[in-house]
Amino acid sequence: MNSGMSLIVRTVTRLVYGLALVFGFYVIMHGHLTPGGGFQGGAVVASAFALLLVAFGAAGIKGRLNHHLLQTLEEIGALAFLALGFVGIGTAFFYNLLANSGSLFGGPVPLGPNAGVFNAGGTLPLMNWAVGLKVMTGIAAIVIAMLIGARKEETE
Repeated sequence: MNSGMSLIVRTVTRLVYGLALVFGFYVIMHGHLTPGGGFQGGAVVASAFALLLVAFGAAGIKGRLNHHLLQTLEEIGALAFLALGFVGIGTAFFYNLLANSGSLFGGPVPLGPNAGVFNAGGTLPLMNWAVGLKVMTGIAAIVIAMLIGARKEETE
């Protein structure tokens, strides 16, 4: 399991990995209220995966990150985003059908200046999650593929 990284790097990675995941999911979830969203949060989560690969190497994380599972989740994210675009097709493509509906993410938006109502994003938080899923799994799969390619090049 020796990846060439020191004990300090591996210990800090263990501490930072969970924080990076939580922060990435926070950025995805609050993308309709703050700067950020699915792409930015997905990139943060993918950087946590890349940190694992750098600190522990491919052998150290074998069985934890499955390339085929990541590819499947990326496709689910793309299909979910496309499906959300077609949900309100009776009115318009990407129509925010849930806004002001009173359902999940359909709370009314108060008039005037406010800090943002978390439950008033309509379909936007769902789209952020779809994009976040696609970006986090896509970048993680790319990093894994690059690591595999680098390992093959080292052995040749």
